[in-house]
Amino acid sequence: MSEGPRPVTVEYYYRVRWGHHDEWLDLFRRNHWPLLREGINAGRLLDVRLAQPRFHGQGGADWDVLVTITYRDWAAVEEHTPREIVERLYPNQEQFRAEEQRRFELLEAHWDVPLEELDLPAE
Repeated sequence: MSEGPRPVTVEYYYRVRWGHHDEWLDLFRRNHWPLLREGINAGRLLDVRLAQPRFHGQGGADWDVLVTITYRDWAAVEEHTPREIVERLYPNQEQFRAEEQRRFELLEAHWDVPLEELDLPAE
């Protein structure tokens, strides 16, 4: 039996510099979330979730923010948001680029974890 394209989930972990958590979240919500929402509307993304640990100092947690994105398939993972969407959503491209640069300047670390879903036996 041939298996068709399957959804792919990727977890994006961010560790934000101390004291800049709220600023980073504000920039993410203002500049990156609308692009992700466009991906959902276009069907390229199936789900996007934003999370943070409930308590400060969650043991071994080495991250402050987790963004989990479920893509339609691997081809969707490799696609980028079309430039025309970025220009439509952010007519002031200079401000957009500066704010995105600032968002990444606030990070101490960032890593992506593509998950490979494994099948479990029915019984």
